[in-house]
Amino acid sequence: MSSDPWSRPSLEDLRQILESIGKPGSDNVRAVDRLELSVPAEIVTSRGNTISAVTREISRFGLGLLHRGALQPGEVTVKMASENRQFDYRVEIKWCTPCDRGMFISGGEFLAKEEN
Repeated sequence: MSSDPWSRPSLEDLRQILESIGKPGSDNVRAVDRLELSVPAEIVTSRGNTISAVTREISRFGLGLLHRGALQPGEVTVKMASENRQFDYRVEIKWCTPCDRGMFISGGEFLAKEEN
């Protein structure tokens, strides 16, 4: 594992962390179903810092993230890319908690797009 707390985690780090988090139990009381989704992402904070991340899950209303470095609750931009397009989402980070190997998991709600 890299000594830089903001570097992108290795695939082995991610595999071990995701296995340690485990799958949600059958007593899930969420109002909206979530889909597992593990894709590279970047989190841009309100101060302009960019944090490498990987998505964990996504729903119509929000997403879960795995990353190095703690995030404070508040608005961020989450960037994800496909082969031919980049997607930028305004997200309100609601919580962030440490997990294994110096990593953090966080969750947030999508915010409405700004009108131009």
